[in-house]
Amino acid sequence: MMKKRSALMMSSVLLMSVVLAACGGNNNNTASNTAQNGSAGNKSGETKTVKIFQFKTEIVEGLNELKVEFEKENPNIKLDIQTVGGGADYAAALKTKFASGDAPDIFSNGGYAEMDLWGDKLEDLSDQPWVKDLIPLAAEPMTKDGKTYGMPMNLEGIGYVYNKDLFEKAGITETPKTITELEEAAKKLQAIDVIPFGNAYQEWWLLGNQGISVAFAQQDNVDEFISGLNAGTSTIVGNPVFKDWSNLLKLTVKYGQKNPLTTDANTHLAMFANGETAMMQEGNWAQTLVDNITPDMNIGMFPMPINDDAEKNNKLTVGIPANLVVNKESGSKEEAKTFLNWLVTSDMGKEYITKKWKFIPALSTIEATPEDIGLLGSDVWKYVQDGKVYGLQSSKFPDGVTQEFASVIQQLVADKVDEAGWEKGMQAAWDKLKK
Repeated sequence: MMKKRSALMMSSVLLMSVVLAACGGNNNNTASNTAQNGSAGNKSGETKTVKIFQFKTEIVEGLNELKVEFEKENPNIKLDIQTVGGGADYAAALKTKFASGDAPDIFSNGGYAEMDLWGDKLEDLSDQPWVKDLIPLAAEPMTKDGKTYGMPMNLEGIGYVYNKDLFEKAGITETPKTITELEEAAKKLQAIDVIPFGNAYQEWWLLGNQGISVAFAQQDNVDEFISGLNAGTSTIVGNPVFKDWSNLLKLTVKYGQKNPLTTDANTHLAMFANGETAMMQEGNWAQTLVDNITPDMNIGMFPMPINDDAEKNNKLTVGIPANLVVNKESGSKEEAKTFLNWLVTSDMGKEYITKKWKFIPALSTIEATPEDIGLLGSDVWKYVQDGKVYGLQSSKFPDGVTQEFASVIQQLVADKVDEAGWEKGMQAAWDKLKK
């Protein structure tokens, strides 16, 4: 296992968190003082239920454990936690919930375009005590007109998770920063009979949400490019950055395992954790999943290089996977706010966020050491510290485009379309769903 970072590194992580928070004060709230902040829940003595509908499957066990403790401390509030994720279509399931009259009190939202989509259902949370402690990078997706509409759960990095021991065995001394270096590394891994890439290309979210984000992020001005797509003045067809991204996709298929389109995330995680593959497109959330199979595995993360511009490629995709929002039409919205505040101020909540879930905190008041967040989280945080990040762009896409993108990308993987046909298909997917 890679040696743990020094105390100096831990101090710098915490210091940077405070610096990023700018004017955010030191909030020492705990569950006991929730009432002092205007979110004490119901005062009538009536027991109310808060329905939580979220998609992060890897935290379900922890949420259920937190539920027990929270209900002990707040006997008049019960939590009903439901999760739809792991490749299932959360957005469609959420719409069904609202349409059927079973609307949740707390639900997940990605921010940006997704925030606008659900804008008429979102409670303004600007007066909540944790808002002033949000790291600016984390606050951005759910901030509009100076108001905050969601609690970011954490920061997540997305790139290639790699096996450091296999890299060393293959003679790879540095992580690849260009697509040429990536192919050279793949050849070295093949030479020692290791499959370079484990590709879970059955998963729509891996391709159409997280993977393709790089092709958007590396545009000269991504927000102008997206606005242009919506206005009809920009196009994916003939765009050189999308061409570069397709080259990376093809490279991973060339040096990957057989049948990538029938490989799901659980399979590629198992292959990687068992040492069958050296790299997989994942995020730092994979730390706990890998640990469950092979504890203390020597792993790290690096960005996805799409061309030979080392400076542009040496930036990791970092985003907010989910924000917890409150349904403003809920009859239990004060109780919902009580839970959210407890989650990020109670000792137990903070411990689960960092030590159990290994989340990179979105609030400056939650301390996390490299030992807490693991090797992958530490690598991601280093990219954040160094300012070498691209934001995750998929929350800016029109509703439903990520799934459509994935379908078109899967056609390219299957050689059912050539690169030109793929670009046209991507453009058509956007045009079909844009407002």
